[in-house]
Amino acid sequence: MRIIELNVRGTRRRLKKRRVAVRTPGGKVVYHYKAKRHGPARCAICKKPLNATPTGPRSFMKKLPKSKKRPNRPYGGYLCPSCFRKIVLKEALREGEILIKGGISVT
Repeated sequence: MRIIELNVRGTRRRLKKRRVAVRTPGGKVVYHYKAKRHGPARCAICKKPLNATPTGPRSFMKKLPKSKKRPNRPYGGYLCPSCFRKIVLKEALREGEILIKGGISVT
C-alpha cells in the first residue's frame, strides 16, 4: 500500500493568494504568492462603486467598527445615494396616491 502525501498547506495558500512569477538573480523563476486585490463595493441597482465603504480582506474588515464599514442610513452600503433617493421618492409618491384614493386629502 502506497501512502500519498498531499501538499495541503500549499494548495490552501494558492487558493487564497495570487501567484506572481519572479526571476531571481540566479536566473531561476520562482513564484511569489501575493494577496488578491479587492474590488470596491457596488450599488445593487446601477453597479457604480460605493463611496465611504472601504475594501480589503476579511481580516481587515472585521477589525473596523460598523460605522466605518458603511454609511449609517437606510440601504447604506447597498445602494448609492442617487438610487436610494429614487426609491424614497417612489415610495413617497405611491404612499401619497394611496392616501388620495382612500379619501383622505393631503394638505
